Amino acid sequence: MKQLFFLFVFLFFASVCFAQDITGDWNGTLHPNGGELRLVLHISKNSDGSLKATLDSVDQGADGIPVSSATLKDSKLSLDVQAVHGTYEGKVNADASEISGTWTQGMPLDLNFHRGGIARKPAPKAAPPSDIDGDWLGTLDTGVGKLRLVLHIANTDQGLTATVDSIDQGAMALPVTTITRTESSLKFQMKTIGGAYDGTIS
Repeated sequence: MKQLFFLFVFLFFASVCFAQDITGDWNGTLHPNGGELRLVLHISKNSDGSLKATLDSVDQGADGIPVSSATLKDSKLSLDVQAVHGTYEGKVNADASEISGTWTQGMPLDLNFHRGGIARKPAPKAAPPSDIDGDWLGTLDTGVGKLRLVLHIANTDQGLTATVDSIDQGAMALPVTTITRTESSLKFQMKTIGGAYDGTIS
């Protein structure tokens, strides 16, 4: 009987001591409709040992999105992010270096997290404006309707930067991931929506 008691005590403390520690920063990438959204998940603990978390959507410039609840049970991580009506269900691997699972926000998408954050560039500083700096208005014919778009271009010490407003959709300051100009050629990508543009400057 004593041997069984000590075995139980040993197993109990072993389960506590070797419980997976997932606190820290995790990074992952969503691919909605061919686009790309980089996410950083910050996990820490409350004073009572329960988990708490926030989420950064790097490409959308949204940091500190509150995670309403975060629970880990039997290596299964569950997140409820009410602020964006999203949920996540993932499986933590044996050495707690990866979480593989599914993000659901209207539709399910694969989302795997890995240890570590995402290195960010220093904020660009203003530079003398280029000859194409300013606001450019265009109309996109989608086949089922037309959308007015405004491209905002600004020159910085890191080169050209830009954002796009979709006026008729009420979506403002959508980030342009990369924008390059080579003589009269202008190209830019918007990974958040899986879009790209290739044009010629008159």
